[in-house]
Amino acid sequence: MKKFDKKAYLKSYYDMLLWRKFEEKCAALYIQQKIRGFLHLYNGQEAILSGMINSIDVKKDKVITAYRCHVLPVAMGLHPKFVMAELLGKSTGSSRGKGGSMHMFSKEFNCYGGHGIVGGQIPLGAGIAFADKYNNKDAVTVCFMGDGAVRQGVLHETFNMAMNWNLPVIFVCENNGYAMGTSVERTANHTDIWKLGLAYEMPCSPVDGMKPEIVADAMDVAVQRARRGEGPTFLEIKTYRYKGHSMSDAQHYRTKEEVEDYKKIDPIMYVLDIIKTKKYASLKEIESINDKVKDLVKECIDFAESSPFPSPEDLFNDIYDGPYNFIRD
Repeated sequence: MKKFDKKAYLKSYYDMLLWRKFEEKCAALYIQQKIRGFLHLYNGQEAILSGMINSIDVKKDKVITAYRCHVLPVAMGLHPKFVMAELLGKSTGSSRGKGGSMHMFSKEFNCYGGHGIVGGQIPLGAGIAFADKYNNKDAVTVCFMGDGAVRQGVLHETFNMAMNWNLPVIFVCENNGYAMGTSVERTANHTDIWKLGLAYEMPCSPVDGMKPEIVADAMDVAVQRARRGEGPTFLEIKTYRYKGHSMSDAQHYRTKEEVEDYKKIDPIMYVLDIIKTKKYASLKEIESINDKVKDLVKECIDFAESSPFPSPEDLFNDIYDGPYNFIRD
């Protein structure tokens, strides 16, 4: 079992609060049309990443996910101001303003996307793990997907290969219940997504995704298994998103009462209650954490808004300049 002590709870509170406030500010900037395109917020799912980073080695392990991806590179160590700049399409962004909301990437911090194609990251996650195994690197890859993506055929192909090659990869389904807007119950004749691993004899289990220490325990078991060379794991981490699929989602498929019920088990408030009950921090210290988060989010916005947009010439950078490139004179 992964030990979740005072230090871990305090870090969890700080991290999850930062991610929540960051996303809330992104929503406000989107309404102001300073962020364009699509915007998929992580509100409600923060305990998953909080648990994960308590179980992996961020210096060598890799992560990959879908398009609900703003805070994943931040969890891995990237300063959030570079993510905010990317969201605003600025040249100081993590992908120089060319990736935007759905394609966060940071090779330096082992974050390999941010992928807009539903399920597209699943084989890529296995591929990253394959490369590490081939090169004898003691590294584990965590591959996130949503409950909608598990209905893609590529998942089954990838599971088969990952087991056949005994890859050091952890497949994580962040089951927030609705995919893009269709409930799990309407997409298949079963609702226990974790059981998909059974067909491949892949270790698999459901996990409570609203409590970071429970996520950490499950992730730690899977990470240690992969690091010992015992192959993949599939975890269905059950969570809930408090916002719509994206900012354009009217959320007609669920009731306001349901959302409010899930807010009663908000992972941030859950951790804060533990901190207060066990007296891990005084009210003054908690307020100090809150202020620190507020100041950091403001720093991110100031940095992003004061940064320049890419120049027209930048359109021709960072692309493959092969012999058949249409940009050639």
